[in-house]
Amino acid sequence: MTEIVERETNWVPLHAVEQRRLSEARLQAHYALQWLARVARGYIPPQPDDNHTNLGWDAGMGGLITHPLRDGARLGLRLIDLTLIWHAGAGSQPSLFPLSGSTDAQARQWLSEHLAARGLDAQALDAPVPYVMPMHTIAKGAPYGAVGLTGALAELAAWFNNAAGSLGFIYDRMRERNWAASPVRCWPHHFDIATLTTLPARAADATASINAGLSPGDKYYDEPYFYVSISPEPDPRMLPTLPTLGHWHERDFIAAVARAESIVAAGNQQAATDHFLQAAIDAAIKVWMTGA
Repeated sequence: MTEIVERETNWVPLHAVEQRRLSEARLQAHYALQWLARVARGYIPPQPDDNHTNLGWDAGMGGLITHPLRDGARLGLRLIDLTLIWHAGAGSQPSLFPLSGSTDAQARQWLSEHLAARGLDAQALDAPVPYVMPMHTIAKGAPYGAVGLTGALAELAAWFNNAAGSLGFIYDRMRERNWAASPVRCWPHHFDIATLTTLPARAADATASINAGLSPGDKYYDEPYFYVSISPEPDPRMLPTLPTLGHWHERDFIAAVARAESIVAAGNQQAATDHFLQAAIDAAIKVWMTGA
């Protein structure tokens, strides 16, 4: 996978955004995304590893969307203005609910009406979230406030759009190797979008994988960043050199990381990102083969 292959893409140019506004946009979008996760947990047939709760990127909508419910309906979130979009099915007009200025209680009421129209009990929406969310006043009943965050939300959408393309390219290349790579999906827990490749077994009890993804930011980096990690974690002394765009993160987890600051400053953002991802995956494969 060492050869750098150019690809056609719908890459959106990335720009620097004031960190405070980008962080606020990320937190509000993360909370808005939980409505998609609640619908998925309540009304989509369960799958192993909670795969029924992961979300796909819809470039036309500019947001994330659930797997289909039993009757084909799906719930999406348009990131640029934090609007929930109910897709009832083919041929039907989508129903929109702008979250800005509204509370979670109002969003629940809107969703309950759509669910009731399908004979579904809205109480499933009230099941506790099975993970800890970052703190925000939305959790205490405050309304969403997308006004003033339009630029930051648009930038957040651009990161997810670009990640879907770059990670989709990685997914295709892994599949070309006949390796078991998962489709590029967003996970509502950490709000990251990723593809996981299970590496071929080299021993009866050896299971290894490579995870390539984008985080929109977290407690480690308060900005978006691409990452590539390998499981089981390697000895840090075995880590090879990465392109200048990235570095090895070693606190609490080991991963090759390329931060937004470096990507935004790159002359060719897409080429630099693709180069980093491919080089990081090559490095992970090298570590895996050396340690096998």
